[in-house]
Amino acid sequence: MENIAPALLEWFYRNQRILPFRTDPSPYHVWLSEIMLQQTRVSAALPYYERFLAALPDIPALAACEEEKLHKLWEGLGYYSRVRNLQKAARIVCEEYGGELPADYDALRALPGIGDYTAGAIASISFGLAVPAVDGNVLRVFSRLYNDSGIITEPGVKKAFTARVMEHQPPEKAGDYNQALMELGALVCLPNGAPLCGQCPLAALCAARAAGTMLELPRKAAPKARRVEPVTVVLAEDAEGRFLLQQRPGKGLLAGLWQPLLWEGEALSAGEVLARLEELGLGCAGAEALPEAKHIFSHIEWRMKGYAVRVGTVYAPAGCVWASREQMQDEYTLPGAFKAYRKRMGL
Repeated sequence: MENIAPALLEWFYRNQRILPFRTDPSPYHVWLSEIMLQQTRVSAALPYYERFLAALPDIPALAACEEEKLHKLWEGLGYYSRVRNLQKAARIVCEEYGGELPADYDALRALPGIGDYTAGAIASISFGLAVPAVDGNVLRVFSRLYNDSGIITEPGVKKAFTARVMEHQPPEKAGDYNQALMELGALVCLPNGAPLCGQCPLAALCAARAAGTMLELPRKAAPKARRVEPVTVVLAEDAEGRFLLQQRPGKGLLAGLWQPLLWEGEALSAGEVLARLEELGLGCAGAEALPEAKHIFSHIEWRMKGYAVRVGTVYAPAGCVWASREQMQDEYTLPGAFKAYRKRMGL
């Protein structure tokens, strides 16, 4: 395989998307963008990126941010462990590195929430270090380029692919090269469909294109089956139009976030819901069934039964608050898992 870097970089300089974290690739900006872009499309992440930086323009501001405000800035992006680790790392950076990310791959890699890829992206793009940044896009490009049927989710295969990536990396342009590979995978060597080989600067070198195996690559291990869990959601509203919100435990799924009154692992009938509410001191005359909904997490699928109830008391059980629509919009973070019920709550 001849050196791919010249053709790849020429293509990148002509075709790259203009993105704010490329226009200003400071370490904090690159770090934030990479964390946001995990599990999230660029188009969806950009408004969050701009809003987050406007509120928390530097690492000390991120480190000092109160938890509820931090969750509110992230609301809708999901995978909230990302932003919690972001703040944990920011606090370490303030304590150990004076509020600036270190220009060292291993030191970056040691921070919470920063894996091999993110450390490589920050180190190469922001600091110009000659290190790899191998994400799913890059693995797909190299799987096809070499017509390699290795299972890219296996550590040994990923290590071998990373070595190939580094064989072609020009040390003086490491950041641009890494970004060019990611961009090629995002715009041309597409997942879940036919790659746009006619637009690819490496088409003449691509072994999978020559063999006609592009759509068979890359190979991944079969995903583990998700656990399906029944969940009962209750939209309890008082006479003032406020809704009862319940804070989740500090650890585990959706840790520390707010939700409507909820019972996990149970698909309750209307009668059972009324009995549970009575036990909580929230007596009401009846329960209106809402359309069923589901939400898929990485390892669990929630199958939700929903009910709307009207209660006359302002008593809030332990761990719960009564929240107005304005408070739910401005203060309390409701995860995307409850998207199906937001309209009924006036959101």
